[in-house]
Amino acid sequence: MAQPATNTIEDSATPRPPRTAFLPFALPHITQAEIDEVTDTLRSGWIAAGPKVKRFEREFAEAVGASHAVAMSSATAALHIALEVVGVKPGDEVIVPVYTFTSSAAVIAHCGATPVLVDIDADSFNIDPARLEAAITPRTKAIIVVHFAGLPAEMDTILEIGRRHGLPIIEDAAHALPTLYRGRMVGTLGDLTAFSFYATKTLATGDGGMLVTNNPAWAERAGIMAMHGISRDAWKRYSAEGSWFYEVIDAGYKYNMTDIVAALGLQQLARRQWLLERRQAIAAAYNAAFASMEELEVPPDHADCQHAWHLYALRIHPERLTISRDDFIKELAAANIGTSVHFIPLHLHPYYRDTYSLASGDFAVALSVYQREISLPIYPGMTEDDTQDVIAAVQRIVEQRRK
Repeated sequence: MAQPATNTIEDSATPRPPRTAFLPFALPHITQAEIDEVTDTLRSGWIAAGPKVKRFEREFAEAVGASHAVAMSSATAALHIALEVVGVKPGDEVIVPVYTFTSSAAVIAHCGATPVLVDIDADSFNIDPARLEAAITPRTKAIIVVHFAGLPAEMDTILEIGRRHGLPIIEDAAHALPTLYRGRMVGTLGDLTAFSFYATKTLATGDGGMLVTNNPAWAERAGIMAMHGISRDAWKRYSAEGSWFYEVIDAGYKYNMTDIVAALGLQQLARRQWLLERRQAIAAAYNAAFASMEELEVPPDHADCQHAWHLYALRIHPERLTISRDDFIKELAAANIGTSVHFIPLHLHPYYRDTYSLASGDFAVALSVYQREISLPIYPGMTEDDTQDVIAAVQRIVEQRRK
């Protein structure tokens, strides 16, 4: 499969014709290497959890610099297991940012605990450490940190807060592979870190996740609980060195990964640097095109960090335009550009609003940034023409709709 060319900025004086084919918001980048690895798995006869899952765990742990990695069916499963291994139980509280996907908080409810939502920093969209500390109570059992879009949260401050209060830090790194925070890889900072391999992510296997930790006891417990609560080597039962005998030591879950998924993951992991560089190139092209437009605000990219660019979260200034964010999205769709919004804050969803008696104005920063955010396409399979089509469409809308 041909790899897209590096993006450049075209001469803005030359009008670009409207796009005729729809550009999806996100697509996975699959090469012959992934296809061959999956084919090898299918021919091996071992398609459930097996040797390729074990290999993927080893190689992933090495890639992020963690001691242990446990493959899961999703990042949601990994977060749920992380809460289980640190002992979250009914009656406990777990702090989580309000600006995230539902799974970051839903897993807390699955444990019978209460998600305590915290507002975010307006620049990074990550959890505000000052508000985080103010939310800690005697019932707080853990803190979940989400690295929005692939930009790391202020982990030094957050880790210090966690240590001072004796609270484990669980990182939701669904967006953050490979993300660096001041020279350190996300996956080595907190006590447990959950990664996502959903189809739109920086490492895409369709579905799947990984839980990493440097704590061997937690890793052992995670592996047991992800496989029905039976022994960590349950996957060997049908191999030559396996045994039919097993013991269930707890009421576990069916959260394991399969070798088919791991096959995709192994080849995606091997190409992670190129995949990152493609996202970086598209983000750089967008930034160069939009940074000087006062109607727009480009996402932050801190010099002491490595942004994974899972999302390109453009922000508009509605007060400088004659249309709303929602109408801006409609006009992009009319120009055949797919977009999304990340995220609808949790307190605006009926479940969280009604269950926890929340009001729309309770999290002012999250509400404000949500009303301005548009996620533009950013994925490795985009060509230079695709990128320039997105840029041209955004610029046309701004030029036609500015006050």
